[in-house]
Order: sequence, then C-alpha cells, then structure tokens
Amino acid sequence: MSTLEDAKRAARAAAFARREAAHLAAGPGRAGHLSSLLAGHRGVALSGYMAMRSEIDPLPAMEEAAAHGPVCVPVIEAKGKPLKFALWEPGCAMVDGPFGASVPAVLEFIEPEILIVPLVAFSRSGGRLGYGGGFYDRTLEMLRAKRPTLAVGFAYGAQEDPELPLEPTDQPLDVIVTEAEVITPAAKD
Repeated sequence: MSTLEDAKRAARAAAFARREAAHLAAGPGRAGHLSSLLAGHRGVALSGYMAMRSEIDPLPAMEEAAAHGPVCVPVIEAKGKPLKFALWEPGCAMVDGPFGASVPAVLEFIEPEILIVPLVAFSRSGGRLGYGGGFYDRTLEMLRAKRPTLAVGFAYGAQEDPELPLEPTDQPLDVIVTEAEVITPAAKD
C-alpha cells in the first residue's frame, strides 16, 4: 500500500466521522445555497444524486431545477468506467442500482453540463476526496474534454479538510456549496 493510499484512507475515515456528526446535527434548509447557485443556470442539463447514508441531500434543489430544465442522476455501469446519467423527474419510479444508489426505473440517458458532486471531503481550493472508485474523476475528465463542465461539490461544512491528499487524476471542483456558504476556489490544489 502506498503512502498516498494510506493518507487517503485516513482522510476518508476522519471525513466520514465529521460528515456523520454534521448529518445528525443538521436541520432543515440545507440545500438553500445550492438552489440559489443553480437558479443562475436554469435550463442547463444538470446531474444531481440520490443521497445515501449521511450525504447532504440535494433533492430539494434538484426538484426546483427540474421545473426549468433536464435533471439526471448518475448510473454506475461498471468499475473503471465513467458514469452515465439517466433522466430523472420528481416522483419518477426509482429502483436500486449498483452500489446501492437509486436510479430511475426507466433509463433514458442524457449528458449533463453541470454536476452536483457528492464527496467525502473537500478543500477550499477545489480539491475533492471521493469514495475511492474514481467514477467522478473519470466522468469529469471525459465531459471536460468535450466542453466546459461545471463541477459543484455539495457537502456539509464539517467535511472541509485543508490538507487533502490528492493526485494528478483527481478532478477539481469549480465551486463548493455547503449548508452555510458558497465557496469559489481561487486556486486549485
């Protein structure tokens, strides 16, 4: 095991504990800043996600955005592959997908230009520590090679970690939204 892998494992464990505590203490209205940010991008194809475990829930912002344009959710097709994105609408039938994430029962794929990205930890300079599968890193690299793609990290403020162990393949976040603020990175890690 490399030193970087050990550092990422330790950073994830600490961030999961902070996220769990923040989730248990959180009250309503956690997606207000996210909704405000997305209002400036109405009509642009947007990917959200269906929150799992203690992830901060973007559903209220996704429902609001769906009134103005297409919204989709990620679908994992296989390890080592980029994500695909299935069209989602409020109230649509959902089923369990791979890795426990809910996906629409009917898969109609679209390609988003804005991705609300779940994460384990973030830095104010746009660094993101995910779950370790590299799905969002591969996907963002692929989408950004085609056209500008906005990556919006959505997390509890408690998930901030200024000392994230990152590597060259880690795709940066363009903006981070927490329950309390919107952070625009000035420089990348």
